[in-house]
Amino acid sequence: MSNPLAADILTGKRALVTGSSRGIGADTVRYLAEAGARVVVNYRNKEKRALQLVEKIEAAGGTAIAVGADLTDASSVDAMLAAVTEAFGGLDILVMNASGGMESGMAEDYALQLNRDAQVNLLTSALPLLGEGARVVFVTSHQAHFIREATTMPEYEPVALSKRAGEDALREMLPELTAKGVEFVVVSGDMIEGTITATLLERSNPGALSSRKESAGRLYNVAEFAAEVASAAVDPIPADNTRYVGDISDFVTAS
Repeated sequence: MSNPLAADILTGKRALVTGSSRGIGADTVRYLAEAGARVVVNYRNKEKRALQLVEKIEAAGGTAIAVGADLTDASSVDAMLAAVTEAFGGLDILVMNASGGMESGMAEDYALQLNRDAQVNLLTSALPLLGEGARVVFVTSHQAHFIREATTMPEYEPVALSKRAGEDALREMLPELTAKGVEFVVVSGDMIEGTITATLLERSNPGALSSRKESAGRLYNVAEFAAEVASAAVDPIPADNTRYVGDISDFVTAS
């Protein structure tokens, strides 16, 4: 998919995209870099992929660094932000893309740790790096955003609840962000074809993806949704601070 952002629109800007060694995050960080931003490719354990993405961005004339961090570890986040400060001096765009909770072998409360507590800590810790006019983008799903109005698949419900809790906690920071001149927008999308979450859901609930696709009419793929996330970093912010990607009629009707 072609870049939705105009060439050089982000020249001089500095962007960090969490969970950007693959999937939606990787395409998002690439779009931002192609538009002129100096970017941070963040990864938890996919260092090789992150470095390969940095090489591709640099080969295309962009500027990028790869910084590993476990977002559930406050000291790891501090180290990441210190590296960002040393390399770029601050941030103009923070895309909070990393999430999870369906992985096997994790603690029972891991979804809440990552999708709520870690997100709040990240934004709180990153605030000193964000100046007036900076933009924070939080990535979520319709299934999580509307979890109080519409039921979702049982396999995804704990993740959806934790994602909504994270969104609510970040929205509570809006007065603090506004006072500093930092903008905030939530990007909510339907199930995305080709993501790890969709794969895990399909594995635990065969037919889930095709069923949702039939109900929605179409589902965005990774590149298409990433284009919406990247655009949210520059487009005017909706009145309710939420950018909806794809049809939401099923969720609104359910409420």
